[in-house]
Parts: sequence; C-alpha cells; structure tokens
Amino acid sequence: MTSGRVTVYFAALLARTEDGWEASDTELDDVETLSDLADLAREASPDEDTVLVLIEQEDAWFGVVRVDGEDDPRIYVSDAAAAARSSYGEILLTDELLGRDPDDGDDLDALDLDGTEDGDSDDDEADGADPVAGTGEAVPHGPVGDAQILDDLGVSEKELRSLATDAVTEIAEALGASETLETVR
Repeated sequence: MTSGRVTVYFAALLARTEDGWEASDTELDDVETLSDLADLAREASPDEDTVLVLIEQEDAWFGVVRVDGEDDPRIYVSDAAAAARSSYGEILLTDELLGRDPDDGDDLDALDLDGTEDGDSDDDEADGADPVAGTGEAVPHGPVGDAQILDDLGVSEKELRSLATDAVTEIAEALGASETLETVR
C-alpha cells in the first residue's frame, strides 16, 4: 500500500505455440533479476518458442520482455523513471538498458564525492530525471529499450510508443491473444 492507495500490478506470460498464444499469470515475488525472469519465461515454453512477459502498473508504466529460446531477453519499458520507483520495474532497468557501464559502481576512483551523496541532489529533479533507488543515478523519463520488440508480431514501434493506459490489453489484442490473456486476468 502506498499513501493510502493500493498499487496495482498485472503480470502475465504469453507463449507462442503452434496452436496460437497460451497465457499464464505469473507471480513475480520470487523474481529478483532479469535472469530469473528470463528463466521463468523459458519454463513457459518447452519448445523454445517466443515468450512475452507483460508487466503493467496501473496508469504508470508497462514493460515487455521478449524471450526467444536461449537468446538474451529483449526489453521495452514505457517510462523508465516511473518503473524505477517499482520493485518490478527495477528488475527490467538493467545497466545495459539504461546505457550504463555495470563496472562503474565498483570503481571508487570514478565516484564523484562532492558532499551531496548523503542527501537528494536538486540536479536530478532539474534535469527531468529521477534517481534509481540506491544508486543516485538519473533515469530518463519516457521509454527505454527495444521499441521494435514486437514489430514482427504486428505491433509497430510507433504503436508501442503510443500506448498508455491498458497497454497490456492493447498489445494482446494486436497479437490476437486478448481472449487468452483475459483468462488469466
């Protein structure tokens, strides 16, 4: 619960099979990393078919993770700054997705210790980005990742970027999987 409001998340797996799409709702409580999420997706499709993980936080952001067999997962997040404030979003916002060098955090010589590290910097708010919890690094407002993630499945980059509320349902409709998705909603 947040400020008297309940934060509503929805997460589902859509696995493409010979017979069409199969949906299953998924519990992300035990998922801590993108690797865990990719493994969960691979388990949903024993034939190494395409699996989509669709995550949505009501009226705030949505994410799509695409796993094709043993390939690295492809990710799209509609609003990185909003997702950064979510434990589920933090799973998706990898250093690679945000264009960061993952080794930067390990090099003490690279740290900029200017006396602001104990508190919030006004610079993060001024440049239109939010810091990632625990890192102090700014995350861009707006979409990040592979916006062409669903192109070959009938959802163009332009369509994906234009989605806002109820994006997961709209994606499922475009894939021809809306009825399948509704069975787990």
